Order: sequence, then structure tokens, then C-alpha cells
Amino acid sequence: MKVHWFLPTGGDSREVLPTRATSHRRPPSREYLAHVAQACDHLGYDAMLTPCGTGCEDAWLATAALLPLTRRIKFLVAFRPALLTPTLAAQMASTYQRMSGGRLLVNIVTGAEPAELARFGIHESKETRYAQTAEFIQVMRGAWSGEPFDFAGEFFQVEGAATRDMPAPQPEIYFGGASAAAEAVAAEHVDVYLAWGEPPAMVAERVERMRALAADAGRTLTLGIRFHVIARPSAAEAWSAANTLVDAMDPADIADAQRDFAATQSVGQRRMAELHGGDRDQLLLHPNVWAGVGLVRGGVGTALVGSHEEVAERMLEYHALGFDEFILSGYPHLEEAYWFGEGVMPILRELGHLPPLDGPSAPVFSFR
Repeated sequence: MKVHWFLPTGGDSREVLPTRATSHRRPPSREYLAHVAQACDHLGYDAMLTPCGTGCEDAWLATAALLPLTRRIKFLVAFRPALLTPTLAAQMASTYQRMSGGRLLVNIVTGAEPAELARFGIHESKETRYAQTAEFIQVMRGAWSGEPFDFAGEFFQVEGAATRDMPAPQPEIYFGGASAAAEAVAAEHVDVYLAWGEPPAMVAERVERMRALAADAGRTLTLGIRFHVIARPSAAEAWSAANTLVDAMDPADIADAQRDFAATQSVGQRRMAELHGGDRDQLLLHPNVWAGVGLVRGGVGTALVGSHEEVAERMLEYHALGFDEFILSGYPHLEEAYWFGEGVMPILRELGHLPPLDGPSAPVFSFR
């Protein structure tokens, strides 16, 4: 099992959706992001997912700035393939891998809402973008191969694609998407397929489908899942923290978010919104699986909520379904990284699901 955390390059807060007037807003300064990254480095998280989009600092530059401030943690850098040529992306990743000592993972993000894509001048259809992504990955991998790579496809024609040297190790490629087009790209081309945190009965069918699609392509996939998390020494403390998040939500913000979700083109986002329909009384989806974040936030809207032991048990339930990697986050990300890292990760280590901490591990701060 691998456990990753989220790097809040769009800012952080004690609320899921802070207002400009709140005193709890934390800008994504280099200093604050360093606090989060160093905490995760000490606590033994494997990597940090770093998002892309106009609401965030650039993922490549923000994580590169944190490399000299961290020791071992990897950075899972998200980027849109439509904004780079595949050979340039290969060169950037290859350089990053050498400069970081092998601490890069890449997350290819094809889907997005039309308004976000339009800011970058991207107007192709969803089907076209996923077809482009499939070719993009083939060229990028070819440029990493150590031999000049030629490719003639519908969208990319390259001759002698290469980088100065082969990246060692070659960065693993992470990718998510709930549409049929996204699943086809994942089955044929990526290393780790990511799903958003749906209830086990709902996500189990996707696990089986993705395994079958990958097998048809002569491949195997590692599966990962994305959740928020609220873990405390007792269940009562965890649910109190969850209720505090919901109590801080403005009903107008919930209504606005539900209208946006109803108009989304994202299959995954529609599935997230349908879990609760904007109803505060329909948030508990499965033991310890709670949809409160999704009342106002796009993307993954579910959280694992409970005592340290309960959250560990629920993760093992998803692990038994086939998920080997967990990408987690919380509000705020610094404190929640400690709650989970000091409370749940030791349980998973004792059960043999996480490796022992290597080297100095005592955190500078504690939020117990």
C-alpha cells in the first residue's frame, strides 16, 4: 500500500470553502507549502499530488522549489497534455527526475470544465482530447526510451524524439477519469489509474472493468483512490470535526455548487454529486465514508471519517477491492496530515501494509 497527500497550491483553510473575509485563509506561499511538504516528508507519506489549473500555482515550479527543502518525498505533478508537446514534457520530466534524484511522478489531466480549458485556448471536444492524450503518452514514453523515437499519428508526428538522457527511474504515469474514453486510455497506456472515493459497492464494478480492459490490452494496472480524511483518536471527535465543516457552509454556496454540478460535462463529477444531491441528511454513504466536502467542492467530495482504527479498517476494505494507492487530503492540510500520519499510518505499518520509516521521523509539531 502507498499513501500520498495533497499539496494545496491553491491555498488552504480550516473551512472547505472559505470566504474572503475568513481569518483562516492560508495563501499558498513557498513557506506554507514547505511546512506541509516537510511534515509529509517526516511522517512517511510516499508522494504529494500537486494539482493544475488557473486556481493553483504551477505544479512544476512549485514542487521544484520544494525539492531542496525536503528529503525523500516524491511529487506527483499534474499537467494538461494539451499545453505541451509530448517531447517537451518528456524533457521536463527527464530533467526533473535527474535534478530531484528520482522523486517525480506525473499525473496527466485531460478532463476539465470548458471554462477552465478555454482559459488556455483549448476548445477540442472531449473525445478528441482523450485521443490526443493516448498519442501524447506514446510519444512521451518513446522519448524516454533512450533511442530516437519516430511517431506518425493523427495528432502528433515526431522524428527522433529523445531527451538528453533516459530518466532513471522512468516516472510512473498516473491518470484518472470515469468516462469510457478515459478508461480506454488508462487501460492501454498508464501505470496507475485513479478513481474518486465512491462507496465500495459503487466503485467495485469499475475495479473489475478496469482490470478486464487492461487485460484485453495485455497489461496490468495499479489502482489508486482519492479521498479527503478526518481521523481522530475517537469517532466522536472525528464526526464533530466533520460537522464543523458542514456547519460553516453557506446554504447559498451549496445551492450554487449543485447547479454547477448539474451542468458538468465530467462523468466523475456527476457521480460525485449524485451521491448526496445537495442534501445534508444524505451524507453518510457507507460506514466512515462521508460526502460532506462535495456539498460545495468540485473534484473528490468524499472523506474517510472516524477514529484512527476505523479509518485504517476502511482503507483496508478498499485495499481488498484492489486499491493499492491512496491519495488523501484534509482541511487544513497541515494539521490533517499530522492527524492521519501520527494516528492511522502507525496502525497500517504495524499490520505490514506500509514500510517502516527510514531515517529521522519525529515531526517538529504535533496536533494531538
